[in-house]
Amino acid sequence: MTDRPDAGVIMVQGTSSHAGKSVLATALCRIFAQDGFMAAPFKAQNMSLNSYVTPDGSEIGRSQAVQAQAARAVPRVEMNPVLLKPEGGGRSQVILMGRPVAVTSPQQYYELRPGIWDAAAAALGRLRAEYDVVVMEGAGSPAEINLKEQDIANMRVALHADSPVLLVGDIDRGGVFAQFVGTMALLDPAERRLVRGYVINKFRGDQSLLTPGLEYLHRTTGVPVAGVLPYFSDIHIPEEDSLGLDPGASGGAEAVLDIAVMRLPHLANFDDFDPLAREPSVSLRYVGSADEFGQPDLVIIPGSKTTVADLGWLNAMGLSDLIRAARDGGTPVIGICGGYQMLGREILDPHQVESPERHTRGLGLLPVRTTFSTDKSTHQVRARVAGSAGLLRGCEGAEFSAYEIHMGHTTGAAQTSPFTILQRSGQSVDVRDGAVDSEGLTLGTYLHGLFHERALRSSILGHLARRKGVALEDPAHEFYQDAEYDRLAGLVREHIDMKMVYGAVGLA
Repeated sequence: MTDRPDAGVIMVQGTSSHAGKSVLATALCRIFAQDGFMAAPFKAQNMSLNSYVTPDGSEIGRSQAVQAQAARAVPRVEMNPVLLKPEGGGRSQVILMGRPVAVTSPQQYYELRPGIWDAAAAALGRLRAEYDVVVMEGAGSPAEINLKEQDIANMRVALHADSPVLLVGDIDRGGVFAQFVGTMALLDPAERRLVRGYVINKFRGDQSLLTPGLEYLHRTTGVPVAGVLPYFSDIHIPEEDSLGLDPGASGGAEAVLDIAVMRLPHLANFDDFDPLAREPSVSLRYVGSADEFGQPDLVIIPGSKTTVADLGWLNAMGLSDLIRAARDGGTPVIGICGGYQMLGREILDPHQVESPERHTRGLGLLPVRTTFSTDKSTHQVRARVAGSAGLLRGCEGAEFSAYEIHMGHTTGAAQTSPFTILQRSGQSVDVRDGAVDSEGLTLGTYLHGLFHERALRSSILGHLARRKGVALEDPAHEFYQDAEYDRLAGLVREHIDMKMVYGAVGLA
């Protein structure tokens, strides 16, 4: 496929993982959209356990869905043609054009690379044919010598598209000038030619103190600094991976509810809990050891890419016993997706789809059984609250949007399911989802996004507050994700030379 010659492109690469590539790409998507251009994100290959389901049921990285929303575009599979979901032991599930095709080791994946690259290049071509500008994001660093020959996410994409590159470095970790100079030294001459500007990210303090370093970079490498972005914590953009999770607790002095989320080794789709972290009355903690467990008001077992292995981790860390003891003492427990599977009595894997274990005992908090199969359910859904006890009291009949991403089918809860799925991938259905105990205090579901629905969130937090005998603070204002994209765009416009960016892209 031939790329449309007038489709603008720009690529954001980083000197390391978590340098700020995703956030800058998100900001550029919103800026181009604000300025009247049809913009689309693109990441050839993403490695993340945080994924998203597009309207047609394809699975892509969550960060590209966020960037599409910032661009006011509908997320689609071409925006992230290759998604790798680590499963442990050096193996990853390979999602190609939205569908799982293999579970491979790195060496096996490299053998698939020619066909994968062809699919990624074709996906980029389709985007360039339909949009005014494509904001491309790299992965990790473009200068990893041991990986560069096999890398299809960084400079190979930039060279293929003849794209200008913005190179981002995280000054908060220190050594940012060495990162820029070292990265440029390790690039080939044709690759260095594409780097049009550096972006220093997460700067704290007086920017004038950076002047000698900025001048040195320009003098030594011939590339100017396009901008210096300040460190911020008051603009909320969903994190791409668990590196961005704050190890401390959310909430301030007004927090009266303590919610503990188990920090599983293969924690997936943790953005489920972003709305809880924004509640002023909630202290949200990610718990990784028995010493950190404490006495929470609610325990959440999140999604997992490797349910059996992460259940084994809960057992080994002593957290399984603490969760059961907390529930016996009246503390509510919620399991989402893999966490729901763990709450059941047993997990069966007759075809060894997920692990060598054919039978695994669950936590036994719900009367259900999960059987893994080779098919994967990926759907956007519309659902209704069917339960009316415990955590869901007062919101029976409320409808909400959510999504499913899971391998495995859970049975044994036909009479105790808290939700009814009304629509899957645009098709009307009548399917029960999840399980709840007789008190309505142990709840499991495959539906991601529950806490994004205000009625459900308010019901759950209200129950916790009544049980504890405390009053909840009203949020200072209703949270709108779209407004956060505008705030991010405004910050980047203020601190980045957008005239340089537009000149590099070739857009008026």
